[in-house]
Amino acid sequence: MRTLLDSCVASRDSRHEDWDTLGFQAKAGDEFRRAQIRYIGSGATGDHDGDDRILAAGHFTFSNMRLPAGAVGPEHTHHDAEEAFFVLEGRLEVTVHDTEDGTRTASRVLGYRDLVRVPAGVPRSLRNIGTTDALFCVVIGANRPQLPTYPPTSAMHGITRG
Repeated sequence: MRTLLDSCVASRDSRHEDWDTLGFQAKAGDEFRRAQIRYIGSGATGDHDGDDRILAAGHFTFSNMRLPAGAVGPEHTHHDAEEAFFVLEGRLEVTVHDTEDGTRTASRVLGYRDLVRVPAGVPRSLRNIGTTDALFCVVIGANRPQLPTYPPTSAMHGITRG
């Protein structure tokens, strides 16, 4: 039983903040710089199969994201899975964008222990509106989510990963 339990634990001490996995987004500006801290699966940030600290995903992925003060998680869409954000530290403004043309939006401010679930296919963006880093959990409802797409209204539209 101990072996089973040990294979299911991802301790804080064994995690690291990966500022590079979404580093390509800084091509659109420094405000898009953020770090992913992976626990279960890779999320939708690419292939991290070589990272043996990540627990295998069964039905969802789980990571933390660190978003510096004033930083933005750009408008993007996960077509294959819902995504949930649960705030641990700081204040996030979460915005959903109209699927027709992206110009109509609705926003909510989330703080400590607040959560939002965004359905698959709905464009979303995040902004740290606080004065300190925001730390939040990201859960994506697929074991190997597709990479997100960036609609024409997103600052990432046309930005390549390479």
